[in-house]
Amino acid sequence: MARIAVLHNTLDFQGGADAVCLAACRALRDDHEVTLFTLSETAPAELADRLGVDVDGVRVRMPPGATTLARVLSGLAPRVGPQLALRSVLLRRFFLSEARAFDLAVSTANELSLPIPSVQYVHYPQFHLDRLPDADAGRLDRLWSRLAGPTRAELAGPGVTLLANSSWTADVVEDVYGTRPEVLHPPVDPIPCERAWSDREEGLVAVGRLAPDKRVLDAVAVVDAVRERGHDVHLHVVGAAPRAYRRYAGRVAAAARERPYVSLERDVSRDRLERLLCSHKYGLNLKVEEHFGMSVAEYVAAGMVAFAPDGGGQRDVLDGRQDRLFDSVEEAADLVARAIEADEPPELPPDRFAGDRFAVDLRRHVTRAID
Repeated sequence: MARIAVLHNTLDFQGGADAVCLAACRALRDDHEVTLFTLSETAPAELADRLGVDVDGVRVRMPPGATTLARVLSGLAPRVGPQLALRSVLLRRFFLSEARAFDLAVSTANELSLPIPSVQYVHYPQFHLDRLPDADAGRLDRLWSRLAGPTRAELAGPGVTLLANSSWTADVVEDVYGTRPEVLHPPVDPIPCERAWSDREEGLVAVGRLAPDKRVLDAVAVVDAVRERGHDVHLHVVGAAPRAYRRYAGRVAAAARERPYVSLERDVSRDRLERLLCSHKYGLNLKVEEHFGMSVAEYVAAGMVAFAPDGGGQRDVLDGRQDRLFDSVEEAADLVARAIEADEPPELPPDRFAGDRFAVDLRRHVTRAID
């Protein structure tokens, strides 16, 4: 049994990266002593319950005043912009004082410069973004990179096992660091659905954080356009509304109030989410270049026909199908309308990203890194 530190900059955005963090804790806790280091106002146990992940037995360590600091950072986010790299800098600084007590670090919050052997799972690079021609690096990227970012030599060294959530992300990591990670898709278990395809509702579900990058308002525009094409469809928007995105969440709520065929539900239970997915035919995602696309994978896991922008890790999830991938709101509406007219059940298997596969592969990498 090894002593393993799982590092995750914050659970406050309650997205796919956070689900991977909790799944990693669950996968490792039976064979190892696991401690989760994070800087969050969201209680890990609370989020685990919402996601249906059992993380009992995992210790949690946070810097002094972390909850208050996380609350302040979330409140400032609308004015100061992205802050994941800053949170990683702060978390790394706290971890350095305790690193000697651990045999291995597992970062589920992207790449970090660490003093002990590590397995690093990258959702998207957080440092040295100035090396990418089209990335919005931000004015403090070089400072954060100097304080906590690894060098190219570090990530390519024998003490680091580098993983990425999709082939698209692996390409980006290689562009930044000159080293290509192995792809390990996030865990998305098949969702048991008893309702037959013919008995499901002719509606769409859009799941995800209520944030500008998720383009939730575009999902509303898509259903508007599908209805204009003569299809009586409705939309369920389901997502968390972190403090950092409260203004955008308010705009989404206003758009839903204006349309009787659009409903908004926040912070729903896992049971409620699965009921919605299992009772509807179509799932919709609008974020451009999603690093993987957990919500899209959940649509597939629930036996839905899923649609997403043609870029990023979502291409992996939808197996590159051009009748499911789009480049604009208008094209998305066209694809959805055609699918409604064809009324054909999905072809992608619901277990292609099963959690057992993720757990087995992660344990294999961790065992190799410890050895």
